[in-house]
Amino acid sequence: MFYGKVVGTVVATEKDPRFEGYKLLVVQKVDHNGAVSGEPFVAVDFVQAGRGDFVCLTKSKDASWPSARTVPTDAGIMGIIDAVTLAAGKGE
Repeated sequence: MFYGKVVGTVVATEKDPRFEGYKLLVVQKVDHNGAVSGEPFVAVDFVQAGRGDFVCLTKSKDASWPSARTVPTDAGIMGIIDAVTLAAGKGE
């Protein structure tokens, strides 16, 4: 799993029927401090995230687990993060 920030949405007039009921969001990978890492990508939203949300994601085959592996997913949003707390002296 890794962190990301939702930076946009995808609008599709036609999409695979297996995506019915799921939003596609544009996510920017970030670290725990919010520093940008890499290029933005599209992820399937399994938790009702929205623009500006700090989220945790997974990629590869694990990304489709919330849909019982019925949605073809390369990246999936698994949770909305409210706060990250590190022990003193860690990750700085």
